[in-house]
Formats: sequence, structure tokens, C-alpha cells
Amino acid sequence: MHSSLIPPRQVTIGDAASFVGTTPRTIRHYHETGLLPEPERGSDDRRLYGYEDMIRLLWIHKMADAGIALDDIRDACADTAPAGAVSDHDVAVVPRMRTPDGKMDLLSDFVASRLEGLPEGSLRQADLDNLLVIERIFSPLSAAVNASRYIALATRPGLREESDRVEAAEEALDDTIAVDDPRVAQVAAERHAFEQALNAVIEDSGLAEADDAIFDSWDALHPAPADEGEDEAHQDPGMGQESMSVVEAMGKMPYDYSPARLRCMELTQELAAHEPPAS
Repeated sequence: MHSSLIPPRQVTIGDAASFVGTTPRTIRHYHETGLLPEPERGSDDRRLYGYEDMIRLLWIHKMADAGIALDDIRDACADTAPAGAVSDHDVAVVPRMRTPDGKMDLLSDFVASRLEGLPEGSLRQADLDNLLVIERIFSPLSAAVNASRYIALATRPGLREESDRVEAAEEALDDTIAVDDPRVAQVAAERHAFEQALNAVIEDSGLAEADDAIFDSWDALHPAPADEGEDEAHQDPGMGQESMSVVEAMGKMPYDYSPARLRCMELTQELAAHEPPAS
């Protein structure tokens, strides 16, 4: 895997702020008010943010942009439901923001509309977390297309079960596993097989045709400028925030991946690259 595409395991407050589209001062305010727990610090005493920290920060930023009061955001992000009396605004907002269905409302309209009609509770928080990150790094279009994956998982329990099994096997490839351990190649083969099965479901269910319609809708809403491509690498990812290239954005979103897991991902990509072309 090219070094520029390897995600960091932790990022500093400056990179965290840049990725989310806010400022270090705002993040420090979130810490001071108890909205965002203090992360661990490095040997130089600088704050270091991991994946879970960034996901929470992204949702906080989304809720703040939606006009939700910081006190309500704090309650919505709390591990337990707020105790005691709550305001009228709390009654309307906090319970819903504590659920995946409520978080779906915070995604861009283009993505949220793609998920409409799913059974309540069928989407997991992790599904929406992934879509939120895709939306930020790439665009709402990319997240809307990737939504097909989560629609398939949400509506097919057997597929979801197999997804969970493969993800657990990947997570087991921690820092104690050598990159040349046979388990790495085995898990890569399992991931490749699962992705083939998932893609077949997407094709057979008509979700792929819906994806084609999404591209048409996006093009209609976002006509290409006359100088298309000139600054393509530095276009805004589509969330109305500070512009970053895709590579820059990927370098600011941390994932705690071990060398063995990164090697597994690389092997999975190689297997996909050597697939025979579809007939």
C-alpha cells in the first residue's frame, strides 16, 4: 500500500480540526465544556485523536451545524440518557439524536434520501459513521453510492452476519500478528469472497441500477463547470467546509490499523485487481 494512502493511527488537534472543518479553539472549547472527552496525549503532551474521537467530533460538528444547542448535543452524545427535567428542545431532539435513525437526518439530503424506507433500527451506528466519513473525504455522491452496501446489509440478515464475521477476523489481525502470518492471506481471501457476494446482491437486487440514477441526479444538480478538471484535486469534498484534496483528507482521518491489517487490505485489493472481467 502506498505510504501516502496509509491512514494515521492518531492525529493532532490541528489535523482533527482541519478534517472536521472547525478550529482547534472550538475543539478545546468542546473539551472544556465536557462535550468531547479529553483524548490521550503524546510524549510531548499534545492531544492525540483516534478513530472514535474523530467520529464523535464529526457528529458534534454536524449537530452544531444543524442548530442543535451544545447542551442538547452533550446529552445526545452521553453514554446514558440525561437524568432529571429536560427542556422542550431536549424532548424533541435528544432522544432521536441518540439513535442511528436520528443521526441519518444529519447526513446530506442526497445521502439521507438514499436510505429512506429502510425498516426502523435496521441501520447500525457504525454504518452511518462510515457514510459520514465517506461524505467528508469524498462527497455526498460517493456516500450515496456506498449506501447501497448498507442497504443490502440492513435488509439481509445472513449477509450482515457474514460481514460481522469477516470484520471480527480483520480486527483480530492486531499488532501481535506478523504481516507474513498465513492468517493475513486467509482473512484477505475471506474479505474478497464476501465483497464478491455483496456485489452480487447489489446487482441482483436492482441497487446497482439505483446507483446509476444517483449519478444522473447528481449531474443534474451539479453541472460541470467549463474548466472542469483544472482544480479537481482540490475541490471541496461536498460538505460546505474547507477544501481538501482526497489524499489530504485521508491523511487526517485516523484508523487504528496494525501492519498486519494493512497488509490484509493490500492483499484484498490485489485479489480484486486480478478478477476476470464481468461477461
